Amino acid sequence: MSLDVLVVLLAASLNSCNGRNSRSDNESSSNPHSSRKELEEGTEKTTNTLKCLNNAIAKEPFHSSLECTVQQVEDVKVVLKVLPIFACTIILNCCLAQLVTFSVQQAATMNTKLGALKVPPASLPVFPLIFIMILAPIYDLIIIPYVRKVTKSETGITHLQRIGIGLVLSIVAMAIAAIVEVKRKRVAIHSRLLDDATKPLPITFFWIALQYIFLGSADLFTLAGLLEFLFSEAPSRMRSLATSLPWASLALGYYLSSVIVSIVNTATGSSNHRPWLSGANINHYHLERSYWLMCLLSGLNFLHYLFWAIKYKYRGIATNH
Repeated sequence: MSLDVLVVLLAASLNSCNGRNSRSDNESSSNPHSSRKELEEGTEKTTNTLKCLNNAIAKEPFHSSLECTVQQVEDVKVVLKVLPIFACTIILNCCLAQLVTFSVQQAATMNTKLGALKVPPASLPVFPLIFIMILAPIYDLIIIPYVRKVTKSETGITHLQRIGIGLVLSIVAMAIAAIVEVKRKRVAIHSRLLDDATKPLPITFFWIALQYIFLGSADLFTLAGLLEFLFSEAPSRMRSLATSLPWASLALGYYLSSVIVSIVNTATGSSNHRPWLSGANINHYHLERSYWLMCLLSGLNFLHYLFWAIKYKYRGIATNH
């Protein structure tokens, strides 16, 4: 439960400030033969990871309500260790928010006819869902069985590898989005429609759908990998909290997207220059520069993710990375 996290963090801080000794350390040093009973009860001595949290276990806690067990401390350690992995998925959802928002405006300036049918630009966000529905069975029935044969592993690829693949695909999606925007603006210039966004450009909106292939794939790998990773790694008492993190990542990604747009407009707007992402005519935007910026941020985020993924040790499988 989330309350356990707060209690353990507060107890560790207060006990450390007051110089209170760790009860588990004292007991294990004074009676080295007492660990068998503890192991049988599932309350073995504390681990060496995040040792500062071991201060939450004290002979005389700061307050009775802050008394913590070894199991509580170890559960909180597991939750804290998965948080950096969770944080690295926020940028991917930020990219999703950027593409979903601006692609509708882009498609509104393009040819949205599909035969005799005119597709509403606002329906573009359905493309990632369509690609996920197509890719999911291909992933489960073709890709995973093949990878299992190659790696001789039951899962095929680990949860962290799935998340990493999704992050790489999000970088590709942003790069494609930038290239497509460059092409769209070139068509607008050649058609002399750069200053008139009300007339459709002679370019099909399916160019916008191209980036959704990679975005949908990225979402499939990362969301599924993150859900499975959190469910398998989180303690049973905290699985409800852990499995809610992907949706928290989605919300934070959308919020971060609006923050980045505001920062970009503030940094690029001046008396002599128009902000990159502001104005009545999207043809005057520097959307391709914003997409390249997101591509760069996603690349840095992936390097950050690699740092934590390489260091991470799965529960009970110390050698599995």
